Amino acid sequence: MQHPEVESLDRDGILKLQREGLAGLGARLAQCDTWKAHFAQAGMTPEDLASEDGLANAPFMDKSLLRDLYPFPFLTVPMDKVERFVATSGTTGLPVTFGMTKNDLHSLLPSQMARLLTAAGVKPGFRAYQGYGYGLWIGGPALDAGFSAVGCTNFPIGPGRGELAARWLRDHAYDVASMSPLWLMTLVQAAKHQGINPRTDWTLKVAILGGQSVSAEFRAQLEAEMPEGFMSHNIYGTTEAGGPILAISTPFTHADDELQLLNEDTVIVEILDPKTMKPVSEGEVGEIVITTLRKEASPVVRWRTRDLVRLSPRPYDCPSGRRGMRKIGRIIGRTDDMIKFKGVIVFPSQIEDVIAGIPGLAKEAWQIYVDKEATTIGKMTVAVEAVAASQRPGEDAAADVRREIKARLGINVNVECHREGELPRYEAKATRVLHRPEATH
Repeated sequence: MQHPEVESLDRDGILKLQREGLAGLGARLAQCDTWKAHFAQAGMTPEDLASEDGLANAPFMDKSLLRDLYPFPFLTVPMDKVERFVATSGTTGLPVTFGMTKNDLHSLLPSQMARLLTAAGVKPGFRAYQGYGYGLWIGGPALDAGFSAVGCTNFPIGPGRGELAARWLRDHAYDVASMSPLWLMTLVQAAKHQGINPRTDWTLKVAILGGQSVSAEFRAQLEAEMPEGFMSHNIYGTTEAGGPILAISTPFTHADDELQLLNEDTVIVEILDPKTMKPVSEGEVGEIVITTLRKEASPVVRWRTRDLVRLSPRPYDCPSGRRGMRKIGRIIGRTDDMIKFKGVIVFPSQIEDVIAGIPGLAKEAWQIYVDKEATTIGKMTVAVEAVAASQRPGEDAAADVRREIKARLGINVNVECHREGELPRYEAKATRVLHRPEATH
């Protein structure tokens, strides 16, 4: 444990820290007119967060609320106290900016990241290939901060340059890599095309995979390509939370395909039914809603991430000794990525599970095409790629995908099989659902 005095607390100990954090957060927000107006709409003041039911009655936040206050929504410190801005991807409108003070960037973030990385098995002295993006995106700076705090030697390569990166993984002897899982699988193929065998020529021990969740089947296939003992871990967070700081899988949760919320002393995570906005029970699916307790420049209160996750049936029994911080499943999907097709709710992760189990297909390259930009669609096509080396006819693989989707989800979809290399590769977060006027063509 990086911080055993916190990580070993029981649930009551964590809740006590959260209550103290809410009281301090309410006092800070009470100094900001924008925050006072936000709480007033719910008949509250920010100081009400200190009461027992204060958070449960506080108003929610989402991107539409922040965009109404463009360009610096809910900035809680003077501009001269902001050291850096980060931003959301802006895939559904203008990117939303979030400020970070010196403390946010150089104290809070490194501490949060180091805790997650240590739990995943990253050790001092590791050589780190940092493959997340930079610029306004928080991914790269967050991993830089975490690797530094743990004591790693960092190679901040960022995304791209696949052929060179595949060689550097051999020549530089990296121990840990942080990047999109799809990009790591792409690098495996790039290595093989150059006569490099990742299993024997690379020295990776750990991968920190984010940007999107991956199925257990995909993860198992990726790990089979790697050196003996290699383990991949999903990491999860959001720009609004302050980075990929919310949860990570560990050697203790890996087999159960679960992650652990390891920073619940600094970020409150509610898992709420998206319809009722009430807490879900153990084993149930809900939307992740976050409240940042320690962020100074751009805190959020009850921020709706739109990410759906299953609360573990046994959230407090981790054999690591971290029994006060809950376990969750991998991210199932997003409420705004949900497709309703012929009365059936479909998430891209369910399609990925099918493709990952079909031999002869590229696991990192597939798409869903829908015929209109709406959550209820009339036509859906799944596009896959046949791997030439498998020598398996593409029509056979496509038939398997079609049959398996029908068996698992009860729906008939169009499946088209492309030649290897025709579908997009994603260096960061993949866009799996695309609009196409005629999804059958």
